[in-house]
Amino acid sequence: MTSIPRSALDTPELIEIVANVEHERWSHWQRYLHQQCVQGADGSLVIPAELVTRWVRQMDTSYAQLSEAEKESDREQAIEYLDALRQYLDAIPGSV
Repeated sequence: MTSIPRSALDTPELIEIVANVEHERWSHWQRYLHQQCVQGADGSLVIPAELVTRWVRQMDTSYAQLSEAEKESDREQAIEYLDALRQYLDAIPGSV
């Protein structure tokens, strides 16, 4: 196995790749959040109380204590980052 130097992870190209993944993740979440909310006449959004309760509980729970379904949701997001990193590393000459 070829070793890849840590400096390969500090490139502007990789930062842009990861930033793109993060923006896609954020955009997906915002679309979902907006769909769950009730829109006021002024365009403001009200998050239903049951969702606030659920999300506060999740925020206050360590990953290890999440339900298996909640962990799986986090894993799906982590895979997006790992896929982007794999694609970047595959393009480095001599990487495996």
